[in-house]
Amino acid sequence: MNLELLESFGQNYPEEADGTLDCISMALTCTFNRWGTLLAVGCNDGRIVIWDFLTRGIAKIISAHIHPVCSLCWSRDGHKLVSASTDNIVSQWDVLTGDCDQRFRFPSPILKLQCHPRDMDKVLVCPMKSAPVLLTLSDCKHVVLPVDDDSDLNVVAAFDRRGEYIYTGNAKGKILVLSTNTQELVASFRVTTGTSNTTAIKSIEFARKGSCFLINTADRIIRVYDGREILTCGRDGEPEPMQKLQDLVNRTPWKRCCFSGDGEYIVAGSARQHALYIWEKSIGNLVKILHGTRGELLLDVAWHPVRPIIASISSGVVSIWAQNQVENWSAFAPDFKELDENVEYEERESEFDIEDEDKSEPEQTGADAAEDEEVDVTTVDPIVAFCSSDEELEDNKALLYLPIAPEVEDPEENPFGPPPDASGLTGNTEDASPSGDKKQRQPSSETGPAKKKARTTTIELKGVPSDEVHPLLGVKGDGKSKKKTAGRPKGSKGKDKDFPFRPKPYKGEQPSLSVETLSGSGLGGGGGMKGRAEGGLATGKYAPAAGSCADTGCLRGNPHPPTPTPSSLYCFHFM
Repeated sequence: MNLELLESFGQNYPEEADGTLDCISMALTCTFNRWGTLLAVGCNDGRIVIWDFLTRGIAKIISAHIHPVCSLCWSRDGHKLVSASTDNIVSQWDVLTGDCDQRFRFPSPILKLQCHPRDMDKVLVCPMKSAPVLLTLSDCKHVVLPVDDDSDLNVVAAFDRRGEYIYTGNAKGKILVLSTNTQELVASFRVTTGTSNTTAIKSIEFARKGSCFLINTADRIIRVYDGREILTCGRDGEPEPMQKLQDLVNRTPWKRCCFSGDGEYIVAGSARQHALYIWEKSIGNLVKILHGTRGELLLDVAWHPVRPIIASISSGVVSIWAQNQVENWSAFAPDFKELDENVEYEERESEFDIEDEDKSEPEQTGADAAEDEEVDVTTVDPIVAFCSSDEELEDNKALLYLPIAPEVEDPEENPFGPPPDASGLTGNTEDASPSGDKKQRQPSSETGPAKKKARTTTIELKGVPSDEVHPLLGVKGDGKSKKKTAGRPKGSKGKDKDFPFRPKPYKGEQPSLSVETLSGSGLGGGGGMKGRAEGGLATGKYAPAAGSCADTGCLRGNPHPPTPTPSSLYCFHFM
């Protein structure tokens, strides 16, 4: 990989659209893993679609929730994925198997969740109208974090880069810095002063490199602070922001903000339209505005951890923004020159000779030095872009990619199942299906233990209202009707819903009825039967000839014998 070449002297931010990712369902939120090789997308029907970002293909689909997925976060090693849905459920998933490890049920909707950057056993959850909750997955315990004002419970929270501290912000613009292990107050400061309409903290985001973090407030200003200065000021400090970023012309409110992978740029998505504003952190100047489709609203923004690539979500589609790749042939041949017009080529006298007689003899010292130099081809150097500043080695157990198995639609025989003759010996008659399973059966599915059901833990929070509706489901007052229809639809919807005739399954042997019997009972004379075949089955203008069916829309094909069985009655009369 040539990740070292990304540290160039040129610009390191995306410039144009680079395609879209269609998840079939409506995408709501997305997040990259730590290396940027996999992209997890939460959808409106409760599914989690994991994309292989190098091939731009779907690597796995997890049927996670019934209701829409509102927040996602990867674990540090990439093996686990934590998700939250609008029905107040937080779940942990095994990415390789797609199984749910455990679930947590909260009394109010979840606005955001975040895995601990170093400890994979801790998850920070921000419920609606509640103080932030620190979950411990191993023992299913939780700790409610202290807040500045008990009456103000519109609190957002985030881990710092290494997870040593938790930063919380309320609607009055007060930031608290808490120790992750002891939950004690370490530092605090106030961002803005004024009415609650302009002082509310909307989000707190940390950079992957360095100690900087940004605060998105309701006054439409993004403030960038240095975390080391915050800890130095202590309680009730008055730190000055490094940068104040805003749209002075349009006064744009910001939906979602984040840092670039190297921490040198900041991107903010507009809450009014599909537009991305990119600033340079060190100077504070606006370097680029990326415009999406007019009229669309932005839902989420994520910057690739390593490369200058941004993923944004609007109208249920994931848009990819990247740099314009210009072909540079000099990278392959250093003496390559691009010509504006044709130039007459002058052939050298010894150009096509087997041996170049005019070639100068190489210096003996340089050749000897090259031969004596030993080249190490066994040691794998760690990629600097994948390592933190306090780490020297990469994580060998990290999950960078997902294995993709080919899907066999109609396998002729199951190589892992028992032979057809041995179905009676095994005593399991369910596995011996004549048509064969469409999904490949694993070798250990018969002898291995059954998949255990995920444990669900109910988190009880005092004084938290249980009738709150998630902001994704609509405005207050109209939330009940929208919450009813959100999520995965139950039952069949479409043409079958309005179709008046539904065939019922027939149990037992089908009776052989004659045409005379049907005509005598009223079915043949058209009494009560409406449709194209009205007028009789044996007589009338739709009467079939001997040995053929006169109905051109019959599903069984034309011609075929008009056997008056329940199946032929259904296909003849009702199609």
